Amino acid sequence: MDRLTPRRIVEELDRYIVGQDEAKKAVAIALRNRWRRQQVPKELRDEIAPKNIIMIGPTGVGKTEISRRIARLVKAPFIKVEATKFTEVGYVGRDVESIIRDLTDLAVKMVKDEEMERVQARARELAEEHLLDLLMPPLRTSSRVGYGEVEREESYRKETREKLRTMFRQGRLDDRFVEMEVADQKRPIVEIFSSAGLEEMDINLRDMFSNLFPKRVKRKSVRVPEAYKILVQEEAQKLVDMDKVVKEAVERVENTGIVFLDEVDKIAGREAGHGPDVSREGVQRDLLPIIEGSTVNTKYGMVKTDHILFIASGAFHVSRPSDLIPEFQGRFPIRVELKPLTKGDFVRILKEPENSLIRQYSALLRTEGIELTFTDDAIEEIAGIATMINERTENIGARRLHTVMEKLLEEISFNAPEMKEREITIDAAYVRDRLMEYVKDEDLSRYIL
Repeated sequence: MDRLTPRRIVEELDRYIVGQDEAKKAVAIALRNRWRRQQVPKELRDEIAPKNIIMIGPTGVGKTEISRRIARLVKAPFIKVEATKFTEVGYVGRDVESIIRDLTDLAVKMVKDEEMERVQARARELAEEHLLDLLMPPLRTSSRVGYGEVEREESYRKETREKLRTMFRQGRLDDRFVEMEVADQKRPIVEIFSSAGLEEMDINLRDMFSNLFPKRVKRKSVRVPEAYKILVQEEAQKLVDMDKVVKEAVERVENTGIVFLDEVDKIAGREAGHGPDVSREGVQRDLLPIIEGSTVNTKYGMVKTDHILFIASGAFHVSRPSDLIPEFQGRFPIRVELKPLTKGDFVRILKEPENSLIRQYSALLRTEGIELTFTDDAIEEIAGIATMINERTENIGARRLHTVMEKLLEEISFNAPEMKEREITIDAAYVRDRLMEYVKDEDLSRYIL
């Protein structure tokens, strides 16, 4: 993290997200401040609150993608939740503390996967030895066997084991079956139905009742490669220290966790004349404790939310950030406005990012042996059509490009396995031919694109 300067963070985001420099800069500073906080004296460290951010902008301009990318960049636990799913306790909805419980679950899985990867080499060694035990013929035992015969038997078994090891590594045993014990997946499912606000009780009861049933195993005949995979997984599980995993996961949640609160504009009070909604202010007040800093009880223990970074986002077409209650506004000191995307932005989105749509579709069709090429004028035409439809109907930003590209390549994607033509060039004429009927017919584009 010490190498991830704000400039470096922005450069990393530029690889995947076009434009929105102000938002990138804001999250880069917020991210760097977390590292800076870890370097200050301990007595001051706990006093430094995270600089939460509100991103304001229409859908499809990159708000979620920016947040998700920075979380991936620093390997931080990240969760996206829609604010509209949470209502006041007493109304139908979810307990807001479930955000932190879900985030902790994700962190435990993340750390466990990292630990599993770290012990893979040792797990493979142990799994190979276990597999050879299964492949070895049974030991010949008899009370009349002399000392010399025992030595020969041991020498024979050692030699046989090494031969089997060589054959296994060369793939010559892939068609052989072995008998082994595997976990029975058909375990009793325990569901506890509880009302809003009792989710933690629900979790604890479900875990308690599930643990009453012992893990069942069954003998199964499987091919050697599948048996090896199962054994590697089992050995890795044994090598992972879950107490250490949970401790590390909770620390990550508390110090580097990121919560992305989407659609916060939907829980803001609207302008007069649009009708009151008693639950909007209640949702904000329910969210306040975990944003201000509180302790949430999870099945992994207590988790403090004081230094979790909250990034809120919303279009704010009808309401404004100032319509949020003052206490809620005060917890989001940084506000950035993301700009609507233009035709030029669409052209860049199609061409520049490492995960651009052009690269994605070309890679998908390459699996069928088809080499797909897009000319520059074709990309301009696609961007122009997406912009036109966004202006004519609902503006869904860059997401419109997915719809347009899917419709454009529908015939090729369907016929790809049987096509004789192996190299296909998409030019502006092809784009117009495939999409012009949707562009001309406004009603058709409204429902299809």
